[in-house]
Amino acid sequence: MKSSSTLKLYLSLQQNNIKLFDYQLLKKLSGIKNNNSLYKFASRMQEAGLIKSLNKAGKFALTDALINEFEIANFLYEPSYISLESALSHYGILSQFVYTITSLSTKQTRKLVLDGKEYSYSSINKDLFWGYTKSNNYLIALPEKALLDSLYFVSKGIINLDINNLDLSDIDLKKLQLFLRKFDNNAVEHLFNKLKI
Repeated sequence: MKSSSTLKLYLSLQQNNIKLFDYQLLKKLSGIKNNNSLYKFASRMQEAGLIKSLNKAGKFALTDALINEFEIANFLYEPSYISLESALSHYGILSQFVYTITSLSTKQTRKLVLDGKEYSYSSINKDLFWGYTKSNNYLIALPEKALLDSLYFVSKGIINLDINNLDLSDIDLKKLQLFLRKFDNNAVEHLFNKLKI
């Protein structure tokens, strides 16, 4: 049975278009100060089928909300942005279907599985954590940066990518060259020179 307080908070989350949240936001919205009471409150919301737990770190989603997998990827491991194969596929640069959602983060490399979907986070230096934009509530690399990120991880032997089968027709060459100078990596520049642009 849904209590009035759980229902009230659920409606507040819906009205404010908050689909993903953590204990900190739940505490703020509910006004519950005591952590034990907050955990019990979250458990009641789960039992009522209003929210579902995404991980053991206290991240939740509204059960009936339509949430893009890229939004979930950003939310599960912060800071991060969608890049590599997922971004290349999203932009039509890579034609093959990508099962794993690939992201970059300044934190350590990690793989998470949620509802049978794999989320992969590759660690990147803070100096290279740029060139992304916010789109539909998630952060994603710009096409040119996704390409350079991919070349960087290919040069390190971390990912495999057939650079001869990429559709680069929509790549902004001026932006790509500007990003390449900012990237300032000889191995990436070597692979860049092999691209058919």
